[in-house]
Amino acid sequence: MSHRHKAKIEKVFEHPISSNIDVKKLVSALEHYGMQVETTKKHKVKLFYREREFVLNLPHGDHLTKDETVRLRHFLEEVELTPDRL
Repeated sequence: MSHRHKAKIEKVFEHPISSNIDVKKLVSALEHYGMQVETTKKHKVKLFYREREFVLNLPHGDHLTKDETVRLRHFLEEVELTPDRL
């Protein structure tokens, strides 16, 4: 199961930027690696990791937008939750 979680994190770092990242599976993978997740009523997800907070705007469909993927990638790099460190 851990390999599947790592694969979801790896999709965030793909080049070119992936446009088919399933949000629910990605959030599950982030939780697996210790990120705390809080869903808000305003169609957003708050991610907490190493005393840092990131607000992810949820898409209207099942997949992250490319802009949100880039924003998330930068946050994951800041908290050192990257595929090479998993």
